[in-house]
Amino acid sequence: MSLHHKADQKPVPRYKPYNGPAGGWGALRSVAKAWVGSDNALKNIRALLKTNQNGGFDCPGCAWGDSPESGMVKFCENGAKAVNWEATKRRVDAAFFARHSVSALLEQSDYWLEYQGRLTEPMVYDAASDRYQPIGWDGAFALIAQHLNALESPDQAEFYTSGRASNEAAFLYQLFVRAYGTNNFPDCSNMCHEASGVALGQSVGVGKGTVTFDDFEHADAIFVWGQNPGTNHPRMLDPLRDAVKRGAQVVCVNPLKERGLERFQHPQHALEMLTNGDRPTNTAYFRPALGGDMAMMRGMAKFLLQWEREAQASGEPAVFDHAFIEQHGHGIDDYLAVVDATSWEQIQAQSGLPLADIEQAARMYRKAEKVIMCWAMGITQHRHSVATIQEIANLMLLRGNLGVPGAGLCPVRGHSNVQGDRTMGINERPPVALLDAIEKRFGFSVPRHNGHNTVEAIHAMLDGRARVFIGLGGNFAQATPDTERTAQALRNCALTVQISTKLNRSHLVHGKQALILPCLGRTDIDQQGEGPQAVTVEDSFSMVHASNGQLQPLSRQMRSEPAVVAGIAAATLGSTPVDWNWLIADYGRIRDLIADTIPGFTDFNQRLEHPGGFYLGSSAGARQWKTATGRANFKANLLPDSLLDERVRASGQVPDLIMQSMRSHDQYNTTIYGLDDRYRGVKGQRDVLFVNEADIIRLGFKPGQKADIVSLWADGHERRVQGFTLLAFDIPAGQAAAYYPEVNPLVPLESVGDGSHTPTSKFVAIKLEAPRETGRIL
Repeated sequence: MSLHHKADQKPVPRYKPYNGPAGGWGALRSVAKAWVGSDNALKNIRALLKTNQNGGFDCPGCAWGDSPESGMVKFCENGAKAVNWEATKRRVDAAFFARHSVSALLEQSDYWLEYQGRLTEPMVYDAASDRYQPIGWDGAFALIAQHLNALESPDQAEFYTSGRASNEAAFLYQLFVRAYGTNNFPDCSNMCHEASGVALGQSVGVGKGTVTFDDFEHADAIFVWGQNPGTNHPRMLDPLRDAVKRGAQVVCVNPLKERGLERFQHPQHALEMLTNGDRPTNTAYFRPALGGDMAMMRGMAKFLLQWEREAQASGEPAVFDHAFIEQHGHGIDDYLAVVDATSWEQIQAQSGLPLADIEQAARMYRKAEKVIMCWAMGITQHRHSVATIQEIANLMLLRGNLGVPGAGLCPVRGHSNVQGDRTMGINERPPVALLDAIEKRFGFSVPRHNGHNTVEAIHAMLDGRARVFIGLGGNFAQATPDTERTAQALRNCALTVQISTKLNRSHLVHGKQALILPCLGRTDIDQQGEGPQAVTVEDSFSMVHASNGQLQPLSRQMRSEPAVVAGIAAATLGSTPVDWNWLIADYGRIRDLIADTIPGFTDFNQRLEHPGGFYLGSSAGARQWKTATGRANFKANLLPDSLLDERVRASGQVPDLIMQSMRSHDQYNTTIYGLDDRYRGVKGQRDVLFVNEADIIRLGFKPGQKADIVSLWADGHERRVQGFTLLAFDIPAGQAAAYYPEVNPLVPLESVGDGSHTPTSKFVAIKLEAPRETGRIL
């Protein structure tokens, strides 16, 4: 029997190109639908008005920073969806699990699972009945401690973290895990911006961005590489359109024509809404081949070098910032030699762009005195992503575009505190300074060897080298690559533990024993021994601010993430190296420990009282280079000889298409809010493949026909997803795109970025085959 008919209804799939702007009336209708659909509409009005406000809570969605300007509404369309999705009054409790076996739940969609509501009491899996059954918190903690303390080595446990976890929860988590004895911290950042951290750490000495929110008001040019802010960071659209309005250049580089990068109708501007007007969000739009961004950047650098030499010969003003390079740079001669040696033929072939487009982009960069370069997973999820991001840094160093107002590097992070988690020490390859600080403050010997990242953790579970998995948030089974092998890895474990707000597939793909531990969300009031508690987060601009839940939790059995971590730690380690339960009574005590241990957090509690929080700062933004050379490093990377991995070539097949995975507009990470993708014209379906119409016909299909998608990789595993509808779309020839996580089964576990281990989800070689079950034409 259906519990919630809205999620059970089978919508009629439709596909019709969307002609409207981003935002506008479509966004307002979507927000209203999410608000009413929460079944908690009246209370959620208050929650929405407290989103991203002083004294309110931080949006549980993306990590885009807050405008310093005040206002009643400081959330975007997808932020409103995130709040209403979390602040539902629907419950997943013991009665729910009594009605549904795990096997039956596995047949449901990811959308249906999360739609059922909030998890409200701890549950343990019972193999005999194939159901989750209630367990007390003390019993759950004792079971975890029993498994952890029975392992032959602490390295046989994996401790995953989602970017939703607060600074307080993350700090306690890493302290517990290191006191337990391992650095095994697979983290969601391993799958998104790991390449940014690695690349920037080597180039400028810090794996974070160097800009603040205010810098966008002063930039002469903003380059947006491989990013779709209209869906993933909608609040970014406002500064982009404002930049265009005041005469700055906004250069968008993306293979797909994403509506948010074209034009935006501001839902809070009454006249614009009433007149159905909109404003552009770019002044130039370039569409390279998948993986061709680095070649485009190298072409820009080659043009800049040509113009620099011409300026030297004619006595005109220099193109390069020689004073900056002389004072701060290192390795420019080697870099320019590589630029010289890169042929225009390779640049044009690999970028997929005519040289006229590359020259136009280079001229726009040269003309601007202050430039910001932003990027997201369209850049970070390739085999050569580290080199690509270092090429961004090289371009910026050539003209001194770091450490001045209105200029800098801006990796746009995904989940709301993924950057803060890293700052707090969630790092499988921790810096020595962090380990020294922990050891000095807490008086125990910390593990010094590297731990496992996400891909390494999956391999360890597959091989039997890891036996316990604990997930602090997230949906590991769906977020990771090579879905079938990841599922087998989790099932190999003796125990899997998921600390979660809502039901998801990771609860159903479990170890021999399994626990579901329900935690509070960002919207919930967190009441502890000393009263209501605030947690803190760090946004993409290194601003740290407090988050205060506003709604009463659905159940007294739900616990905060810090409290859950402390409960596990106390059961496993006792009162070593801290009194965990004493810390939980007042989170200010946790923040005092952070202030003692993590750089930049001196007087943490006092500074948090400042409206809007405080700025952690950026060493590279201050032109302090914490690199091995003590300077900003030009990195002389070669362009790849081929974008195709040798294991694709070894398959003996030529790819039909190169595919990227991406989110729909009704989605945040693995959370599916609905089955529509408004800006791409898709309704009621997710198993779709966006393909150039000429490619569909070339491959022997018709638009609207179904096909199986098979990825190419020479390792003996078949990777196939079935029955995807082929949608004729405005996408460059030879490319394809499909939704994540539906196509995660096609991403080989071994296909990772050089130096980052990030799955290459934006470059998957595929073939199309007739479906094993005949599909209809829409």
